[in-house]
Amino acid sequence: MVNLKKYMRKGLAEVEPNPILKFADYAGKIPDVVKFTLGEPDFNTPDHIKEAAKQSIADNRSHYAPSNGTMGLRTAVSNFLRHKYGQEYDPATEVLVTTGVTESIFDTVMATLNPGDVMVVPTPMFSLYMSDESVINEGVEVVEVDTSNTQFKLTPEQLQEVLDQYGDRVRMLVMNYPTNPTGVMYSQKELDDLAAVIRNKPIFALCDEIYSELNYDQPHASMEKSLHDQVILMNGVSKAWAMTGYRIGIVCAPKDILLEIAKVHQAVVTTEPTPMQDAAEEAFANGMDDAVPMKAEFKKRRDVLYEGLMKLGFKCVKPQGAFYLFAKIPAHLEQDDTKFIYDLVDQARVAVTAGSCFDKGGAGYVRFSYAVSMPQIKEGLRRLEQYMREIKQ
Repeated sequence: MVNLKKYMRKGLAEVEPNPILKFADYAGKIPDVVKFTLGEPDFNTPDHIKEAAKQSIADNRSHYAPSNGTMGLRTAVSNFLRHKYGQEYDPATEVLVTTGVTESIFDTVMATLNPGDVMVVPTPMFSLYMSDESVINEGVEVVEVDTSNTQFKLTPEQLQEVLDQYGDRVRMLVMNYPTNPTGVMYSQKELDDLAAVIRNKPIFALCDEIYSELNYDQPHASMEKSLHDQVILMNGVSKAWAMTGYRIGIVCAPKDILLEIAKVHQAVVTTEPTPMQDAAEEAFANGMDDAVPMKAEFKKRRDVLYEGLMKLGFKCVKPQGAFYLFAKIPAHLEQDDTKFIYDLVDQARVAVTAGSCFDKGGAGYVRFSYAVSMPQIKEGLRRLEQYMREIKQ
């Protein structure tokens, strides 16, 4: 029998299974575990959106939609972005509907980067962008910039250092804000200052704004406002409307750039399910404030979790958005964050995510997702306190 596996794409066999998903599977088999690992809202999709999906099916909207997305959805997206954030995109030529932001990232990287190009990623950040976590980056050099000593924010000085070192090879800057895993949010001035470093250079700015509606302490800021012609903007319905299972993401970019990204989308997906697009259209068009009560509840949970962890000796930058808290493991506990999370879930039935999953700057940290109920947060803190007390004995 021929061993065909060895003839498959080179390098793929060396890609390890995602450690976040691997641990989630492990923790999921432990009874009565408090899970601070989930990266999705624990709320239900608003009823008016669910009804729109049902109506779409009842109306036999079961055929192929236009490849870039239904015009109704693209128009709703354009109106939403203009109304909420002052972002201007032509729905006919500058908006693309994808299978979640995951596909948005894939399409964009495939369409914009060539072997030898450099992609700059401030870390800690969601691992999809990293070279060892993604099969899409082959031939692209990912340069991670550790932000753990700058309050988990990329500075203009750090960005300039990368440009000085790698020169014309730098082709993309990846920005995610509010950020997974830290919950940090940039001010508009901070984004303006970063934009100034790459303005009028042949560098794309991939701006992942999927958590844009979950800003707690300031209006949402965006690099698009200061660098429109170089920004590739991403958003979607997963977080703000608790629609992770609907798998609708959005890419917005100037016409000529979007045209190339859409070519990848056409080859990979063709188009998204029409009823899911109709549901997303309802979200963007008639659910502009649906995230307000959810955001208020997340903020309450953030405060309780933050204060509880600080009392236990964890050091945390207080999150300004999303629903994650990135905490430094106290010095008297196991500092190998991977060993720590497995021991914690085994001994205390509390599941958190290892900070090293988010690359440089993450070692020795753990990520707490507070997309869990308030009673669960309080129980998790109680178990954590007991665990730490037993460690000292």
